[in-house]
Amino acid sequence: MDILGSEQHKIIHGDALEALRMLPDNSVDLIFADPPYNIGKNFNGHIEKWKTEDAYLEWCYVWLDLCIQKLKPDGSFYVMTATQFMPFFDIYLRNKIDILSRLVWYYDSSGVQAKKYYGSMYEPILFCVKDKNKYTFNTDDILVEAKTGAKRKLIDYRKSVPTVYNSEKVPGNVWEFARVRYRMDEYENHPTQKPIALLERIIKASSNEGDLVMDPFSGTFTTCFVAKELGRNFIGIELQDEYVKIGLRRLQLAKEFKGEKLQKEIRTFETEKLAAANTLQLFEGSNGKYIHSKH
Repeated sequence: MDILGSEQHKIIHGDALEALRMLPDNSVDLIFADPPYNIGKNFNGHIEKWKTEDAYLEWCYVWLDLCIQKLKPDGSFYVMTATQFMPFFDIYLRNKIDILSRLVWYYDSSGVQAKKYYGSMYEPILFCVKDKNKYTFNTDDILVEAKTGAKRKLIDYRKSVPTVYNSEKVPGNVWEFARVRYRMDEYENHPTQKPIALLERIIKASSNEGDLVMDPFSGTFTTCFVAKELGRNFIGIELQDEYVKIGLRRLQLAKEFKGEKLQKEIRTFETEKLAAANTLQLFEGSNGKYIHSKH
């Protein structure tokens, strides 16, 4: 197991369970956990599929317990999994930690999700705290437009002095953020990358500058990226080399890894743009005559 980066901005390259066990208890302000969903996704050649659902859940219960141990008494824990497994998470956690909100991350899809049943268009998230009477929640940092007041200008006549409804509000428990698409600037080569906007809301709401944020299944390290941008410290845990490379580059913690220079993968449309730019360079002179070509 390797520890990369600095004390404030740390990547642990290794197994999540082993890494979690080595961290001190009651030390993390905010944990965001987005584990493999056990639905057969291909993570750089590794198919995440347990032999049985029970085996998957047993593994999950171990890291869920470890995350709770590492969380500070006033800390917050956000956890995701597939829709079919979230009921098991919910029942397991409700006796160990306070579940304050059951969130739905909703997104649209340009393609056909299913033809003989209702396709999945959301992913569930649990928002949990160790102490429901003492935890961080920065309301003013995550306000969104309240259309009733901001656009419709409706008046609340129940008040002693009739007043237009507020123009801002705390988000409800259904969040609409676009999934990360291939052509988006934030895209990295990973099958389940989470959007920056999703993590921004979570980290702004449930942590403060200088707090420690942890992601035990870092993937493309979006949690750590947003934490760093917002002035938080972070610990990102990741097993696979290819994703550690993404983290080191994206977080500007290293320029090389195991002798390999770290640079973002060029996407097909970017290759096309480069080819077009090179073609333009083959024109010289004010009259724009084509003078040379290389094939």
